[in-house]
Amino acid sequence: MTAVFLILLFVLGACFGSFLCCQARRLNLKANHHKTLGSRSVCLKCHKQLKWYDNLPIISWLFLKGKCRFCKASIGVAELLSELSLAVAFILIGATFDFATNSIVAWAGFVLTLVFVVIIGFLAIYDGLYGELPANMLVIAIVCSALILALKEYETMSVSGFSLELIWQPLLSVVILGGLYLLLYLISKGKWVGDGDWLLGVALGLALSHPFLALVTLFLANLSACVVMAPTAFEHKKHQIYFGPFLVAAFIIAFAFANFFQSML
Repeated sequence: MTAVFLILLFVLGACFGSFLCCQARRLNLKANHHKTLGSRSVCLKCHKQLKWYDNLPIISWLFLKGKCRFCKASIGVAELLSELSLAVAFILIGATFDFATNSIVAWAGFVLTLVFVVIIGFLAIYDGLYGELPANMLVIAIVCSALILALKEYETMSVSGFSLELIWQPLLSVVILGGLYLLLYLISKGKWVGDGDWLLGVALGLALSHPFLALVTLFLANLSACVVMAPTAFEHKKHQIYFGPFLVAAFIIAFAFANFFQSML
């Protein structure tokens, strides 16, 4: 039964990845060109309406070899990466959950975590494509992560009662992820990191609610950013690195393998 749930989560994640990438492009067009693409999916080059079978996550991209069926213009790899990334993220989150549980709070936390992944997935996609983090989505992400934290702490207190760790650990987690990026933003006056990175860090810190996991996320995000962007940065000295996608990917890893990382303490 668990395998069936994970397969369903993979499909659901891929669908959300496709949807989020499409919405990111629509939002950017609306914000910068004051126009929309309508309610149906169209090619951004020839503007012809796509068939339903051209919108199947992952499958359609591979079948069409990343090109428009009509004008043969390149679709780009962002769509495929978005679909695969959200699909894998959903599986990793699902693998941490006991589907046999009857706890309403546990199920609520799991569903809310998937919602949070969708929100930060959109932020990662938009930042990766356009180098911006929409402020309204950042606020929604922080609210969602605060709700996840509240459910976590409720479950913990129902089992072991209240402890000071329930206060200082989430706060320190937020300081590590959000505070550091805020400091870098203020020192560099926005040259090193964007003004939305620290808000994204706050949301991720709340959801992790553990300082060591926040450190793991910080390490993985910066390491992957250096490895992926280093060749481009050397060629273009003024090239700016957008941390959103790296932060989100590192968060998924830290969250999904939390028990493994915490066992290292």
